[in-house]
Amino acid sequence: MIAKIKNFFQEVKIEAKKVNYPKKNEVIASTWVVIVTVFIISFFLGLVDFILSRIISSFIG
Repeated sequence: MIAKIKNFFQEVKIEAKKVNYPKKNEVIASTWVVIVTVFIISFFLGLVDFILSRIISSFIG
């Protein structure tokens, strides 16, 4: 059992060395893309929610 666990972690270490990690500037650029996208989508959804609430309240009241 211990040998299997040890073998597993050795294989994990070997596979982790194969990973191509992004550079710092790539991570920063990707983060900005995510932040801008979240703001655009939240603005759009807020606008749609506002418009639909006005339409529904005009039918109700």
